[in-house]
Amino acid sequence: MKTVSPSALPARQRGVVLLFCLIILVILLAGGVAVMRSMNSSLFSAGNLAFRRDLVNQGELAVSKAMQAFKTGGLATSTLTSSSVPAENYSAVQLKVNNLGIPDVLLKKSGLTGKDITNADFTPTGGAITGGGGGVTVHYVIDRLCNATGSFATLGNSACVSAPSATQVTGGTAGMARPEIPPPAIYRLSIRVDGPRDTQVFLQSSFSRPE
Repeated sequence: MKTVSPSALPARQRGVVLLFCLIILVILLAGGVAVMRSMNSSLFSAGNLAFRRDLVNQGELAVSKAMQAFKTGGLATSTLTSSSVPAENYSAVQLKVNNLGIPDVLLKKSGLTGKDITNADFTPTGGAITGGGGGVTVHYVIDRLCNATGSFATLGNSACVSAPSATQVTGGTAGMARPEIPPPAIYRLSIRVDGPRDTQVFLQSSFSRPE
């Protein structure tokens, strides 16, 4: 009778390899889930950035409309800007703002109204811009950084914030001879862009023009 050596017998499988395979599969599964969530977060962030960029771009409609008002519209002369023009969303007196510098009048969801720094009511009636499409609405107000109505030539720097004069600027070509031009008043354009899903973007800029 032929005998078989114990060393030649096949080793019994104890399931250790299977256990390690299961552990590795669990790790790979967890890694795959993490990668998918990371990709979803990246896509969501990219979508939000694109959405915000679109709202900022549509906010430029208010800049164009305000500049047109100062060029040929209802704010084209210093006489027109000496008093408030609600139809142009313009206040000749500086408006009250919150701690972020946003005029209180723009913080209302509807029925825009607020107060200036003299505590007088200001209600813009020029309406919002809705021509950009996509369910976007652009509200804006313009205020002159003065504490009273009247022409800037009369109020002067004591009542208004103004750009520096030629004698106040030093360095570069500031010392060259030039005609002395009265510094102009500073105007502030504040914009609120309302988008879909109750999103909002606030924009603000300041500018001046010769009076």
